[in-house]
Amino acid sequence: MSEMEHAPNVRFDQGVSDNLNWRAFEQFSSGDSSALADELADLVLTGRKRATCWAVSDGPITGVGKRMVMLDGAGIPRAVLETIELVQRRFSEIDETFAFDKGEDRRLTYSKTAHRRYFERQAKFFS
Repeated sequence: MSEMEHAPNVRFDQGVSDNLNWRAFEQFSSGDSSALADELADLVLTGRKRATCWAVSDGPITGVGKRMVMLDGAGIPRAVLETIELVQRRFSEIDETFAFDKGEDRRLTYSKTAHRRYFERQAKFFS
């Protein structure tokens, strides 16, 4: 099974404060297409998406306290996110709480199916 890391609790500040040197932060977008990046960014901005995950083979992408600028599918900064918790677990250990916090559909079966397809497209899922 594939091993994944995820940050189940991410605090974000919508908009960008002039008092925060946000341009110095690392930037990222989610997903593997501009449409998916837009969809996931919207879920974060509405407060529905509070968790993310990635293949452990990608290495440590974030750490507790790290702030990053989330971009939409057009590469436009949408929010500054701060990782407040980081947990590493195997794909088989993903639970209902994590699926809910991921925000896309909030059901464990959907989350596992969607993420398996995503990681297979990335050639990062091994049975």
